[in-house]
Order: sequence, then C-alpha cells, then structure tokens
Amino acid sequence: MLLRGLIWTPSLKVPTFILLITDKNMFKKTIILAVLIICLGLSQSTLAQSRTAFVHLFEWSWNDIAKECEDHLGPKGFAAVQVSPPQKSIIREEWWSRYQPISYEIAGRGGSRSEFISMINRCTAVGVDIYVDAVINHMAALDRIFPEVPYGLNDFHMCTDDINYGDRYSVQNCDLVGLNDLKTESEYVRQTIANYMNDLIGLGVAGFRIDASKHMPTEDIAAIKAKLDRDVYIFQEVIGAPGEPVQPGEYVQNGDVTEFNFERTLGFYFKGRGPLKELRNIRTFSGWLNSEDAVVFVSNHDDQRQNTNNTLTYKDPGNLYYLGEIFSLAYPYGYPKVMSSYRFEDHDQGPPANGVHSGDGCNVNWVCEHRWKGIANMVEFRNVTNSRFELSNWWDNGNHQIAFGRGDLGFLVINREDNARLTQTLQTGMPAGRYCDIVNGDFDKQTKTCSGTTITVNQDGTAAFDVASIDASAIHVGAKVDEIDLDDPLWSNAYFRGTPNSWATTSMNFIDGLWRTTQSFSGSNPRFKISRFDNWNEAYPSQDYLISESGTYDITFDDRTKNIAITKRVNDDAGSTVEVTFECDNGFTQFGQSVYAIGNIDELGNWNLANAKILNPSDYPTWRKTIEIDKNQNVEWKCVKRSESNPNNNVQWEGGSNNSFISSSNQTTQGSF
Repeated sequence: MLLRGLIWTPSLKVPTFILLITDKNMFKKTIILAVLIICLGLSQSTLAQSRTAFVHLFEWSWNDIAKECEDHLGPKGFAAVQVSPPQKSIIREEWWSRYQPISYEIAGRGGSRSEFISMINRCTAVGVDIYVDAVINHMAALDRIFPEVPYGLNDFHMCTDDINYGDRYSVQNCDLVGLNDLKTESEYVRQTIANYMNDLIGLGVAGFRIDASKHMPTEDIAAIKAKLDRDVYIFQEVIGAPGEPVQPGEYVQNGDVTEFNFERTLGFYFKGRGPLKELRNIRTFSGWLNSEDAVVFVSNHDDQRQNTNNTLTYKDPGNLYYLGEIFSLAYPYGYPKVMSSYRFEDHDQGPPANGVHSGDGCNVNWVCEHRWKGIANMVEFRNVTNSRFELSNWWDNGNHQIAFGRGDLGFLVINREDNARLTQTLQTGMPAGRYCDIVNGDFDKQTKTCSGTTITVNQDGTAAFDVASIDASAIHVGAKVDEIDLDDPLWSNAYFRGTPNSWATTSMNFIDGLWRTTQSFSGSNPRFKISRFDNWNEAYPSQDYLISESGTYDITFDDRTKNIAITKRVNDDAGSTVEVTFECDNGFTQFGQSVYAIGNIDELGNWNLANAKILNPSDYPTWRKTIEIDKNQNVEWKCVKRSESNPNNNVQWEGGSNNSFISSSNQTTQGSF
C-alpha cells in the first residue's frame, strides 16, 4: 500500500514501467520496485511524491468531479476520488436511493455515460484515479425481478428475516434492510457483476469500493475479482464488531478493508472523552487491521448521519473535525480517505439541487471539507513523508497536546486543549531551515514562499511552536521557504487598475520589497486589481478588491505572496481616529453562523455579543474587517462565532487570553480559533 500510485502522472516523474501495487498480495513486488528505483537512481524526493490519500466526493455529478480534479484534486496531490454508485437506481431524492440499483447501466443523478467517461479522462489526465462505489451485494427493495439486467427469482436468496448479526448465514444470505440479496455464489450472478465491473475498467476506472462486503462471503468476492480483466485497486466495506462471526480480517485476501475502529477511536478522543496522548500507538491496537490492509477515514457518508455520537463530522463545534482529518493525514497508518459532504438537516436528505460548479458552491450548500486549507495541504504532507512511514519524535503534555514527526521529512503539532495555547520548543528531527506552516498557510512551489506563518528549524533539529487552542501546525521538507533577497522583485512590472484611473494601467513603484501606489477612491462601488502585465493575463485578487469607504489609500502588493494591503490616509487636522483591520483565522462555521470581533470598546460592542462587529469571509476560513476606532486606546478583543439571527446561540469563543494592542496607528490585529 505504501507505494500505491507510483505510476506516470503529470505530477509524478516516474517511468511507466514501474509496477502499480494495487493488491496487498503483490507485496513481494514492492521489493522489485525498490530495486528498480535504486537502479534508476531516483531520488528520495521522487519517491516521496507518490500520491497517498484520496477523497470521497459524495453525491457530486460527473461534470463537477471532472472540474474538481483539474482545479483542486490534481494540484493538491490527491491519489483518487471515490464517486457515488454510477449504476441506474430507483428514482428518489434521498441519498440512499443511489444504493438501490435496478440495472448496471450508467445512468442517473450523477450524469450520463458520456459524462462519466469524460470525467475519467479528465481526472486521469491530471493524475487522479477514479474509484467506483460498487453496489453488488443486492438490488433495490422491489420484487426480485429486474428485467434490465436481467435478474429473476433464481438469482436471489429468499431470506427476508431481520439480520441476526450473531449468525453468519443470516448476515450473508438475508436481505439487508429489505434490499434484495443477490445469490453471489451463483456463476451467472458472478459473471454478470464481473461484466459490469469490466465495463467500468474498460472505461478507465482504476478501483472499486465494494459496498456491504460483509454481507457477501469473502470467497464470492474473490471469485468475482478473478473474472476481472485486469488488476485494479479494491477496498471492501466491512464493519467489524467483537464477538460477531464475520470479521474484517477475512477479506484482506481480496484487497484492502475499511477500518472502522480508526474512525470511532478518533471520534472518541477528539470529542474529548480521553486524552489525545493515547493516540500514540493506535496502529498497534489489538484487533485492528494491519496498516497495509486498512482504508481509514474520520467519517463516512453513513456514520456522519447515523453514528454522530461516535463520529467526527463538519457539524462538530469548533475545529474538531478539522483536527481529526489533519491527524489522519499525518499519522502513519492505513490509506486515508477524506470525506467531502453537503449540508443536511436529516438522515435521508439528498444532495443540493445544483452542483458545486453548476449553480451552487463550496461553503454554501456543499461543505467541501477537502478544500479546507489544512486538510488540502496535509495531503501534500502525506505524499512528501510517504517514504518515512514511521512515527518519530513523539511529544505530549500528558493530555490533549501532541506532536510527532515522520522521520526527517515532516512534523505535526496538534493542540486540542480548550483554553490553552501550545508554546513549546520541540525536537522535529528535520533539517535546519525555514518552513511554511502548511496548516495555516499555502506554499507556492514556484516562488518558494508561504502565504502564512513560517517556522524555523534550528541546526539541532528543534523548532519553537505557538499553536492556538483547537488548532494545529505542520511543516515538511517539500514546503521549505527559500532565503530570497526581498530587495529583488519577482515581477518586472506591476500595474494598478481600478475605478480611480478608469481601469487603465498605472505603474507601481517597487520599494522595500513591495510594489506601492497611492490612490484616491470616491463614488459608488470603488474597487481595483493589481496586474502583472498591461493586460488581464494575470491580475489579483480573483475578485475585485472592494473599498468600503471613500478616501486616499496607500496600497502595497507582494508579488511573491500576492498579498494586498491598504492603509487609509488620515487628515492631519482630523487625526483622531485610526483604521484597524481585525482578522480571525481558522473561522470554520456552520450554516447560519458567522465570525465576529468583540472587545472592550464601543466599536466592538463592549463585550456584548449582540453588538459584536461581524467580519467578512473574504478569504474563508479567514474573516476580516477594517474598522475606524479612536486613537490611543488600550484595546482588548477576541474572535467569536455566533448565530447570525440569535447572538446567544451557537457561540464559540477564541481560546486563550485576550488579543490586545494600542490604537496609535493604522494596523492589522489577528486572532485565531
């Protein structure tokens, strides 16, 4: 498993004749692969770029998945995307209707067969494989007659009793919640299922999740697998429980198996029911699958709806789900799958009417957890650290603060304490240098710059970390910031274009590492962009930068980080106020909830939640707003999340002590959840 994905892709400069290890029984071939790599003289950094995590885009359409591969999954280094069942199913709005097939035709809510093929081709072109959720244990809860396959009465088991999970026969031969149980020991049924899977393989599908595998004998799955035209990646859904006759270990002969212990253990500890330090050795917990056999996840589409007490989901308060995913992607166990959800209010609710790229959007009705900065960037962390699949330099505070390394390639710090910052100098085991904290900033590989905090590793491998409550920090060797001469611009020219100059091109001056200009804004909807050329080939930000109040502003632009800063000039004879930008990082919110700044002055509500100042999600999950306040005040403030309609509902305060400053000049002040 550790070398899954070592094939030629645009992001993987690995020759096509290197073997793809998709079957755990092919482990010995990894030795051959290692010899080939050594003989070819491939560097450790090449090996480290293998893709080692995938995402479940639950209920996304084929067209939306294709675009997501191109825009996000490929660039972020995801190995694959698990798609919802493509086979024709009953027509209902509920999500579970996709798990009630009536034939093996590719048709339904996801899109047409031609759109499905286009998705495979577009995703594969950017190095992202397609795993199909294969529903082969059963057909829809109808009358056991499916002429489109065709299946008849002789192709099904006839047990309609409630399943007794203490009896193997009942588990594998009775209808699962009324769904017609296929007779998978039948040669005709096996061949029919294999024909469906071979059709998908022929279209370019690289793997399958076998739904409800526990309800089929492992020998039946093996027989179907033997009929496939070529080896593909297979993982099987098997929910293990102590004392039951059917156990996950039976199925590793066919491929990987879902390890539900991982999901529920992370839920237990990150929900605060035990100290996080106990997660140190979870990969050796009794009764768990071996790492090379396990697919692991923080939540899946079933448990985020029906086992929420034990499962982390986007609905958990604060950043708990976020921290769980970050841990999962860093910890050396299994093949991690990231869950990407849509917002729902009841168990059965189907997906939004419009897709992410076709009328709706992330952070609206689609949650898109895989795009959250720390989660998306931790996929690269796992890729880069893959060749050191080990736990090193573990540290904990005896409770909810933990840290660990992946050899000399990466290091993670998590602070799950509710009201305490983590301030520690820790041994990372990494080479000396300055690294981007990829949980809290994006690393630009071209310019070797970081949009957020950087962390310096000393010559002895130690580094100082300052991590807010319910937050994390991570560094890896693939995000090392170059010591560049900031006196030299990256761009040859920079141009101001906006309403003050009627969108013409005004040259900016490069002074002290930044491009600068001063502009006066007036009228309705004042706004601007910064352009690299005297045309629109490259301009920032993607949406126009809006000016909230007329006046004269000093504007700076960093051509490496693409950061824009504005400072309003105050008249000398006025001079009694300053403009302060309040910024709150990691402000992940639920539907109907926003982030506010609250503090000890009138402009921030004097600690009254009802009068707190709402911030703008201009760079979600970062929220900010520039507020004019009186000069020379001692200001104390915090970030707070609350309901937009009721200030006393859904409240979560920033942890730690108050943020403080003196309002002596225009400035930016930061807080973080």
